[in-house]
Amino acid sequence: MGGPITVSDKDFEEMVLKSDKVVLVDFWAAWCGPCRMMAPVLDEISEENDDFIVAKLNVDENPATASAYRIMSIPTMGIFKNGQMVDKIVGVTPKQTVLNKVKAYI
Repeated sequence: MGGPITVSDKDFEEMVLKSDKVVLVDFWAAWCGPCRMMAPVLDEISEENDDFIVAKLNVDENPATASAYRIMSIPTMGIFKNGQMVDKIVGVTPKQTVLNKVKAYI
């Protein structure tokens, strides 16, 4: 267990799409207030769960990946399984709601 991993345009395929676990990707930016509100929630989720991975992708630093998945507003959390985005959660969301959505794909 541990905190979220950081991913980028360069390693997104390797770290997320090729993962054998479900990956919850937090699309965020440093200037985004709601993103800062979600960060401690996602840190907790990451530290408490071994059955999926939490990853963070800064959309300002990695625009290609954000654009590829049509991320229009942040925070958006994409749920990836077997190389595909199977669901997403947009906006500040309660911890249990995030967990319930992710666990549906495990």
